[in-house]
Amino acid sequence: MVLEENPPWLDLSKLKILANKSFLTNLISAIAFGASYLMPEFVGRHALMMASLFALSGALTNWLAVYMLFERIPGLYGSGIITLRFGQFKESIRSLIMENFFTEENFIKVTQGALPHTIQPELIMDKIDFDKMFGGFLSVIKDSSFGGMFKLFGGEKALEPLRNPFKMEFERQASEILSNIDIASILRKETNFGTFKSKISAMVNTTLNELTPQRVKEIVENMMRTHLGWLVVWGGVFGALIGFVSAVFF
Repeated sequence: MVLEENPPWLDLSKLKILANKSFLTNLISAIAFGASYLMPEFVGRHALMMASLFALSGALTNWLAVYMLFERIPGLYGSGIITLRFGQFKESIRSLIMENFFTEENFIKVTQGALPHTIQPELIMDKIDFDKMFGGFLSVIKDSSFGGMFKLFGGEKALEPLRNPFKMEFERQASEILSNIDIASILRKETNFGTFKSKISAMVNTTLNELTPQRVKEIVENMMRTHLGWLVVWGGVFGALIGFVSAVFF
Protein backbone atom coordinates (compact mmCIF):
# COMPACT_ATOMS: atom_id res chain seq x y z
CA MET A 1 0.00 0.00 0.00
CA VAL A 2 1.43 3.34 -1.07
CA LEU A 3 0.77 6.26 1.23
CA GLU A 4 -0.37 9.41 -0.49
CA GLU A 5 1.53 12.61 0.01
CA ASN A 6 0.02 15.18 2.33
CA PRO A 7 -2.78 17.06 0.56
CA PRO A 8 -2.15 20.78 -0.14
CA TRP A 9 -4.41 21.85 2.71
CA LEU A 10 -2.34 19.84 5.21
CA ASP A 11 0.70 22.08 5.32
CA LEU A 12 2.84 20.98 8.27
CA SER A 13 4.69 24.30 8.31
CA LYS A 14 1.36 26.04 8.90
CA LEU A 15 0.57 23.65 11.74
CA LYS A 16 3.87 24.61 13.34
CA ILE A 17 2.91 28.26 13.07
CA LEU A 18 -0.43 27.55 14.76
CA ALA A 19 1.44 25.80 17.57
CA ASN A 20 3.53 28.92 18.15
CA LYS A 21 2.48 30.56 21.42
CA SER A 22 3.51 34.04 20.30
CA PHE A 23 1.63 33.81 17.00
CA LEU A 24 -1.53 32.44 18.62
CA THR A 25 -1.56 35.13 21.31
CA ASN A 26 -1.29 37.93 18.75
CA LEU A 27 -3.80 36.26 16.41
CA ILE A 28 -6.46 35.77 19.11
CA SER A 29 -5.99 39.34 20.38
CA ALA A 30 -6.26 40.78 16.86
CA ILE A 31 -9.38 38.75 16.02
CA ALA A 32 -11.05 39.72 19.31
CA PHE A 33 -10.30 43.40 18.72
CA GLY A 34 -11.47 43.31 15.10
CA ALA A 35 -14.68 41.49 16.04
CA SER A 36 -15.51 43.84 18.93
CA TYR A 37 -14.81 46.88 16.75
CA LEU A 38 -17.18 45.69 13.99
CA MET A 39 -19.94 44.45 16.29
CA PRO A 40 -23.01 46.58 16.91
CA GLU A 41 -23.21 48.31 20.28
CA PHE A 42 -24.00 46.04 23.25
CA VAL A 43 -23.29 45.94 26.98
CA GLY A 44 -19.64 45.07 27.50
CA ARG A 45 -18.57 45.87 23.92
CA HIS A 46 -16.30 48.70 25.03
CA ALA A 47 -14.70 46.54 27.74
CA LEU A 48 -14.10 43.72 25.24
CA MET A 49 -12.61 46.10 22.69
CA MET A 50 -10.27 47.72 25.23
CA ALA A 51 -9.21 44.37 26.71
CA SER A 52 -8.37 42.93 23.28
CA LEU A 53 -6.61 46.12 22.17
CA PHE A 54 -4.41 46.19 25.28
CA ALA A 55 -3.78 42.44 24.92
CA LEU A 56 -2.63 42.96 21.33
CA SER A 57 -0.46 45.87 22.37
CA GLY A 58 1.17 43.90 25.20
CA ALA A 59 1.73 40.79 23.10
CA LEU A 60 3.15 42.71 20.13
CA THR A 61 5.48 44.73 22.34
CA ASN A 62 6.86 41.63 24.05
CA TRP A 63 7.14 39.77 20.74
CA LEU A 64 9.14 42.67 19.31
CA ALA A 65 11.42 42.64 22.37
CA VAL A 66 12.12 38.92 21.94
CA TYR A 67 12.67 39.37 18.19
CA MET A 68 15.09 42.23 18.83
CA LEU A 69 17.21 40.00 21.03
CA PHE A 70 18.15 37.89 18.02
CA GLU A 71 17.72 40.15 15.00
CA ARG A 72 19.05 43.62 14.23
CA ILE A 73 16.45 46.20 13.20
CA PRO A 74 17.81 49.31 11.45
CA GLY A 75 17.27 52.43 13.54
CA LEU A 76 16.50 50.58 16.78
CA TYR A 77 19.45 50.88 19.15
CA GLY A 78 20.32 47.70 21.02
CA SER A 79 18.54 45.30 18.67
CA GLY A 80 20.40 42.12 17.78
CA ILE A 81 22.15 42.08 21.15
CA ILE A 82 22.96 38.36 20.92
CA THR A 83 25.06 38.77 17.77
CA LEU A 84 26.48 42.10 18.94
CA ARG A 85 27.71 40.47 22.15
CA PHE A 86 29.03 37.31 20.50
CA GLY A 87 32.58 38.24 21.52
CA GLN A 88 31.49 38.34 25.16
CA PHE A 89 29.72 35.02 24.66
CA LYS A 90 32.92 33.37 23.43
CA GLU A 91 34.94 34.94 26.22
CA SER A 92 32.45 33.52 28.73
CA ILE A 93 32.97 30.00 27.37
CA ARG A 94 36.74 30.46 27.48
CA SER A 95 36.60 31.72 31.08
CA LEU A 96 34.24 28.90 32.03
CA ILE A 97 36.67 26.26 30.79
CA MET A 98 39.92 27.87 31.94
CA GLU A 99 38.82 29.20 35.34
CA ASN A 100 36.60 26.32 36.46
CA PHE A 101 38.87 23.43 35.60
CA PHE A 102 42.33 24.48 34.51
CA THR A 103 43.38 25.78 37.90
CA GLU A 104 46.56 24.60 39.55
CA GLU A 105 44.60 22.83 42.28
CA ASN A 106 42.50 20.84 39.81
CA PHE A 107 45.58 20.21 37.66
CA ILE A 108 47.28 18.49 40.60
CA LYS A 109 44.12 16.55 41.53
CA VAL A 110 43.58 15.20 38.03
CA THR A 111 47.21 14.33 37.32
CA GLN A 112 47.55 12.55 40.65
CA GLY A 113 44.19 10.84 40.49
CA ALA A 114 44.27 9.51 36.93
CA LEU A 115 46.80 8.39 34.40
CA PRO A 116 47.17 10.77 31.44
CA HIS A 117 45.71 8.31 28.95
CA THR A 118 42.53 7.95 31.04
CA ILE A 119 41.73 11.67 31.19
CA GLN A 120 38.49 12.36 29.34
CA PRO A 121 36.39 15.53 28.74
CA GLU A 122 33.80 14.13 31.16
CA LEU A 123 36.27 14.60 34.01
CA ILE A 124 36.52 18.26 33.10
CA MET A 125 32.77 18.77 32.69
CA ASP A 126 32.22 17.57 36.26
CA LYS A 127 34.40 20.44 37.49
CA ILE A 128 32.54 23.24 35.67
CA ASP A 129 30.07 25.44 37.57
CA PHE A 130 27.35 26.05 34.98
CA ASP A 131 25.16 27.87 37.50
CA LYS A 132 27.87 30.49 37.84
CA MET A 133 28.03 30.72 34.06
CA PHE A 134 24.25 31.19 33.86
CA GLY A 135 24.50 34.02 36.39
CA GLY A 136 27.00 35.72 34.10
CA PHE A 137 24.65 35.25 31.16
CA LEU A 138 21.83 36.95 33.09
CA SER A 139 24.17 39.83 33.90
CA VAL A 140 24.85 40.37 30.19
CA ILE A 141 21.13 40.78 29.48
CA LYS A 142 20.48 42.80 32.65
CA ASP A 143 23.29 45.26 31.85
CA SER A 144 22.26 45.63 28.21
CA SER A 145 19.81 48.11 26.71
CA PHE A 146 17.08 45.51 27.36
CA GLY A 147 17.69 45.49 31.10
CA GLY A 148 14.82 47.83 31.93
CA MET A 149 12.43 45.92 29.69
CA PHE A 150 13.27 42.58 31.28
CA LYS A 151 12.57 44.02 34.72
CA LEU A 152 9.02 44.63 33.52
CA PHE A 153 8.82 40.97 32.42
CA GLY A 154 9.82 39.77 35.88
CA GLY A 155 13.58 40.17 35.69
CA GLU A 156 15.76 37.18 36.50
CA LYS A 157 12.77 35.14 37.70
CA ALA A 158 11.28 35.27 34.20
CA LEU A 159 14.48 33.78 32.77
CA GLU A 160 14.90 31.11 35.46
CA PRO A 161 13.25 28.41 33.24
CA LEU A 162 16.21 28.89 30.89
CA ARG A 163 18.70 27.60 33.48
CA ASN A 164 18.56 23.91 32.55
CA PRO A 165 18.45 24.42 28.74
CA PHE A 166 21.35 26.86 29.15
CA LYS A 167 23.41 24.36 31.14
CA MET A 168 22.68 21.57 28.66
CA GLU A 169 23.64 23.66 25.63
CA PHE A 170 26.79 25.06 27.19
CA GLU A 171 27.80 21.61 28.39
CA ARG A 172 27.43 20.36 24.83
CA GLN A 173 29.46 23.26 23.43
CA ALA A 174 32.19 22.98 26.06
CA SER A 175 32.38 19.21 25.57
CA GLU A 176 32.72 19.70 21.81
CA ILE A 177 35.58 22.16 22.33
CA LEU A 178 37.36 19.91 24.83
CA SER A 179 37.03 16.87 22.56
CA ASN A 180 39.23 18.69 20.04
CA ILE A 181 42.01 19.14 22.61
CA ASP A 182 44.40 16.27 23.33
CA ILE A 183 44.78 16.97 27.04
CA ALA A 184 46.42 13.64 27.80
CA SER A 185 49.11 14.22 25.19
CA ILE A 186 49.96 17.61 26.67
CA LEU A 187 50.08 16.17 30.19
CA ARG A 188 52.56 13.54 29.07
CA LYS A 189 54.89 16.28 27.85
CA GLU A 190 54.28 19.00 30.42
CA THR A 191 54.58 18.82 34.19
CA ASN A 192 54.75 22.60 34.68
CA PHE A 193 51.30 24.07 35.28
CA GLY A 194 52.06 27.46 33.71
CA THR A 195 53.24 25.95 30.42
CA PHE A 196 50.38 23.46 30.42
CA LYS A 197 47.76 26.17 30.93
CA SER A 198 49.18 28.44 28.21
CA LYS A 199 49.05 25.59 25.67
CA ILE A 200 45.50 24.65 26.64
CA SER A 201 44.44 28.32 26.48
CA ALA A 202 45.86 28.67 22.96
CA MET A 203 43.96 25.57 21.80
CA VAL A 204 40.69 26.75 23.38
CA ASN A 205 41.07 30.16 21.72
CA THR A 206 41.71 28.55 18.33
CA THR A 207 38.54 26.48 18.61
CA LEU A 208 36.44 29.42 19.83
CA ASN A 209 37.63 31.59 16.95
CA GLU A 210 35.75 29.24 14.64
CA LEU A 211 32.46 30.38 16.19
CA THR A 212 30.75 33.00 14.01
CA PRO A 213 28.14 35.55 15.18
CA GLN A 214 25.48 33.56 13.31
CA ARG A 215 26.47 30.33 15.06
CA VAL A 216 26.42 32.07 18.44
CA LYS A 217 22.94 33.40 17.68
CA GLU A 218 21.74 29.90 16.78
CA ILE A 219 23.15 28.44 20.00
CA VAL A 220 21.44 31.01 22.24
CA GLU A 221 18.27 30.97 20.14
CA ASN A 222 17.91 27.22 20.60
CA MET A 223 18.04 27.73 24.36
CA MET A 224 15.75 30.72 24.67
CA ARG A 225 13.07 31.01 21.99
CA THR A 226 10.65 28.40 23.36
CA HIS A 227 10.73 29.81 26.88
CA LEU A 228 10.66 33.47 25.84
CA GLY A 229 7.43 32.76 23.96
CA TRP A 230 5.71 32.80 27.35
CA LEU A 231 6.66 36.47 27.72
CA VAL A 232 4.44 37.19 24.74
CA VAL A 233 1.60 35.13 26.20
CA TRP A 234 1.75 36.89 29.57
CA GLY A 235 2.08 40.24 27.84
CA GLY A 236 -1.26 39.53 26.18
CA VAL A 237 -2.87 38.29 29.40
CA PHE A 238 -1.80 41.25 31.55
CA GLY A 239 -2.58 43.64 28.72
CA ALA A 240 -6.13 42.26 28.55
CA LEU A 241 -6.57 42.67 32.31
CA ILE A 242 -5.31 46.25 32.23
CA GLY A 243 -7.57 47.08 29.29
CA PHE A 244 -10.60 45.53 30.97
CA VAL A 245 -10.00 47.36 34.26
CA SER A 246 -9.47 50.64 32.39
CA ALA A 247 -12.74 50.24 30.50
CA VAL A 248 -14.79 49.30 33.57
CA PHE A 249 -13.43 51.64 36.23
CA PHE A 250 -12.15 54.67 34.31
